[in-house]
Amino acid sequence: MFTEDQIAIQDAIAKICSSYGDDYWLEADRTGTFPEDFLKEFVDGGWLGIAMPEEYGGSNLGITEASLMMQTISESGAGFSGASAVHLNIFGLNPVVVFGTDEQKQRMLPPLIRGEERACFGVTEPNAGLDTTNLQTKAEKSGNGYVVHGRKMWTSTGQTANKILLLARTAPRDESGKRAEGLSLFYTDFDRDYIEVREIEKMGRKAVDSNAVFIDGLPVPQDDLIGEEGKGFYYLLHGLNPERILVATEAVGLGRAALRKAVQYAGDREVFGRAIGQNQAIQHPLARSWAELEAANLMAYRAAELYDSGQECGAESNAAKYLAGEAGFSACERAIMTHGGMGYAKEFHVERYLREMMIARIAPVSREMILNYISERVLGLPRSY
Repeated sequence: MFTEDQIAIQDAIAKICSSYGDDYWLEADRTGTFPEDFLKEFVDGGWLGIAMPEEYGGSNLGITEASLMMQTISESGAGFSGASAVHLNIFGLNPVVVFGTDEQKQRMLPPLIRGEERACFGVTEPNAGLDTTNLQTKAEKSGNGYVVHGRKMWTSTGQTANKILLLARTAPRDESGKRAEGLSLFYTDFDRDYIEVREIEKMGRKAVDSNAVFIDGLPVPQDDLIGEEGKGFYYLLHGLNPERILVATEAVGLGRAALRKAVQYAGDREVFGRAIGQNQAIQHPLARSWAELEAANLMAYRAAELYDSGQECGAESNAAKYLAGEAGFSACERAIMTHGGMGYAKEFHVERYLREMMIARIAPVSREMILNYISERVLGLPRSY
């Protein structure tokens, strides 16, 4: 299925991850410490630019190669704690790559690839959620630029970021006949003189912070506007399919890690004088998880193949994210049940996997919205929302 070069990428990433075992990620989960040394390995190896243009310091590879990298990270046992430490750098600035000027690409991409800058993503809002066209954050013209006021939610790495990819309203929603127009996209300084960041205590992935962000009078230069004013929502869409593909492959990776733990425990644990893995009540759920994960994996790499060849892949990307989230969750749940009471203990790691796997079922889009998309765009049914 994969070329020798692609397999070499998997091997190289697996070698890096081998230095960061279960105890490392358990400690990161307990303390909430960001995996800086783990991320530095990827910076030093030039991996953050795997899908970025070569002329700006990247490797100019596809979403297939990026997915292989992210899946290998997750499958190592790093899960979404490890994947999320790297994730945004892979897909986040795709709108800059596609719609930015040469000057913007040269200014914005190399520092991110070299790890000199860290970006966060400012899209979701408390009163908009998945209804992105209803967001309220405003960017008002002021001199040679804009001034931004508003709130963002679930902004990952906001505690340490110094840049933000920010979607804000530059025209009232009712000024145009189209709901998606009037939103503009900026990549600008995360200036804490005008931004307050409050960390959200959450269920899992404690090592990578998520935040509520309050923006009060943030000045944004005109040069930080990506593309045309009012077209930001459409630019953002170019990053959504790659993100879904990456999340899908990460979910499959974490599901495989859970399945591996379950199989090992089932072979080692003896009850009534025999290994519990000899019982079909243990075997069959794990076998189903293998089949479900492999099916989701095929859909994910089909979507990646379509994206890399410039073909439409919305249905496949959404389906991959849906299938992988469900298969990964089932694998993690079955891993806990295979461990019995010890599955509830942190030292066996599978409970952390389950907590982190919830991310792939909720974000970046809910299961229900994916099913809405497929119902409307694939099956031709009437729009339901």
